[in-house]
Amino acid sequence: MRHNARTIVAVTAALGLTAGLSGCGGDADAESGTVSLTVVATNYGDSVHKNSEGYWDRVVLAFRAEHPGIDVDVQVHDPDEVDKKVAELVERGEAPDIVQTDGYSEYAARDLLYSADEVLSVPVQASFVRSLANAGELDRAQYGMPFTASTRLLYYNKDLFARAGLKPPTTWDELTADARVLKAQGVKYPIAVPLGPEEAEAETLMWLLAGDGGYTDSTNRYDIASAANVATLTWLKEDLIGEGLTGPVPPGDLNRADAVEAFLTGEAAMVNAPLSLIRQIDDSSDSVPYGAVPLPSRDGDETPTMGTADWVVAFRNDDHRTAIGQFLDFLYTDKYVTEQAAEYELLPVTTSAADAMRADKAHKPLWNGLDTLQNLRLYPVAETNWSEVAAEIRRRIGKAVTPDGNPREVLESIAKTAR
Repeated sequence: MRHNARTIVAVTAALGLTAGLSGCGGDADAESGTVSLTVVATNYGDSVHKNSEGYWDRVVLAFRAEHPGIDVDVQVHDPDEVDKKVAELVERGEAPDIVQTDGYSEYAARDLLYSADEVLSVPVQASFVRSLANAGELDRAQYGMPFTASTRLLYYNKDLFARAGLKPPTTWDELTADARVLKAQGVKYPIAVPLGPEEAEAETLMWLLAGDGGYTDSTNRYDIASAANVATLTWLKEDLIGEGLTGPVPPGDLNRADAVEAFLTGEAAMVNAPLSLIRQIDDSSDSVPYGAVPLPSRDGDETPTMGTADWVVAFRNDDHRTAIGQFLDFLYTDKYVTEQAAEYELLPVTTSAADAMRADKAHKPLWNGLDTLQNLRLYPVAETNWSEVAAEIRRRIGKAVTPDGNPREVLESIAKTAR
């Protein structure tokens, strides 16, 4: 959803003469009998796919028809502007009523947010996919309300696999064997492993989860230098990378965008990527024939799938609490949850919308992703220092799998940031 992952992504903005934490709209609302809500949202569009403003315009227009006494002003901003602009508004005491972003823990820790049960109806809160709702909790209270989700899968080139007489791997031994065959047939990147600084925290988490590890333990506390994580990176270094099965560019120097491009041009037979790769393939002139499966685990056992999410948060403003709840309940109806997911190749965040999309052949490209929803493992966004830890992963993790690298030492150095 950064997406990252990360994922795996975020919002901003605020609005003209907006209100602060103590009340956006104030006397004007009281005199007119109208409540004015401010919403800051992120743009998921690009040069090919429509700007998110159209989505929010449709939501607001339909909401106003049912709630004529509530005005909603939405401003959409690019993802790289979001955090800074929201922080500026909060610092000035002019926090928007609702913000859609890639995190929530900082403002929740400062007691600036409503918890989900303070603004949502019981049916709406109960409708969230459980893995996503759990990831939105801080100290056992849900502050992050999932807005979008995505997962990462192993994409493989069907033509290259067919020529080699291969099937998608289900274990690490099979993955290694397939990569050897592909290398022998002259494939440049049998499997691209982007551990470069662009988004290494996503690729890393995929492999750690497949090796029965992760960034956190069963209690959701950081456990970065665990024995399982050391074993996974050691296997990557010695078996996959050490045999030259990951292509000519060292993984620590290979960014996700370059790995995806290699897949789109047929130079890479396998790559881990978000669901948005489907959109890139559809838009690409090369039209790569692809399949997608969960990244194999060490022994073929089921392990959590790496996921990302973006969040909706509601800032405290007692004058607007009821109106905030009404708007959010409307936003999370199946119609708009499905529309947002389908437009941008994302996953729905409610079980009812997920079930409907899984039953609809029009959404077949997303079915593999939909099947992972209940078993997603997200970044530890409830940790207020996650951004610093992620930066350290991006900076250091590639060194762990170099010929002279030491996976344990690298993981232990990253773990120091997490303390």
